[in-house]
Amino acid sequence: MMSEKERTGSGPDATGGDLARRVRRRRGALGLSREEVATRARMEPTYLDRVESAPVAMTAGALIRLADALDTSITDLLGSQPNRPPGHGRAALHPVLDDLREQECRQLIEAGGVGRVAFELGGRLSVVPVNFAIHDGSVVFRTAPTTAIGRYGTGPVAFEVDRIDEGMHEGWSVLISGTVRQAGPEESEKLRATLTVEPWAGGDREVYLVITPEQVHGRRIRAW
Repeated sequence: MMSEKERTGSGPDATGGDLARRVRRRRGALGLSREEVATRARMEPTYLDRVESAPVAMTAGALIRLADALDTSITDLLGSQPNRPPGHGRAALHPVLDDLREQECRQLIEAGGVGRVAFELGGRLSVVPVNFAIHDGSVVFRTAPTTAIGRYGTGPVAFEVDRIDEGMHEGWSVLISGTVRQAGPEESEKLRATLTVEPWAGGDREVYLVITPEQVHGRRIRAW
C-alpha cells in the first residue's frame, strides 16, 4: 500500500493544476468508485479521499500509480502551465521510438477527444482542431456548414491525434489517412442519438462529418 512519505504527506508537492478536481473528474468519467481507484493505485481509500478533498503532497511513485489507475498521464492530472507550450521539457536520457500496430493505434483513440484534420481547399492546405468520437471504426465530428471543413464536402484528409506526458518524457501520435464525407439525414440522426460529440467552439454545428480510415499509423516515444 502507501509508503510512510505518502501517509505523512511529505515528498514533492503534486498539487499544481488543482489535482483534487482533476482526479475527481477523471474518476467520474471512468465510472469508478473511490475504492476501485484506490485498489488500482495500491493506496488506502482514506488517503485517496484526502487527495480528492484538499491540497496534499504526493511522492512521485504515488502520483505515477494514481495516473496509471486513472488511465491518464501525470501531465493531465497536474495540469500543464497555461503560458508554456507543450514539448519544452527535456528529452529522456535514453528515449525509445516504437512503431504502433494498427490495433494499438485504434485503442489509443477509441475514447475520442481532440484531433486535427488536414485537407486541401482552394489550392491551400488547412489544418483544424476538432472534438471527435469513434463510431464503428470511423472518426466522427461536428461542424457548421459555413466552416472550411464544412464546405470541403467529400475528399481525402489526414487526421492526427497525439498525447504527451512531459513529466515522464513520453508520448504517442496516431495518423489516419482516409476520406471524409458528410453524413446524410438518417445517419446524422443515428449519430446524434448514439454519440456525444460536443465541439468546444460551440454554436450551431449540426453537420456530422465521418472519416473512413484507409491507412492507420502510429508511433510511441518512451523513456527507457
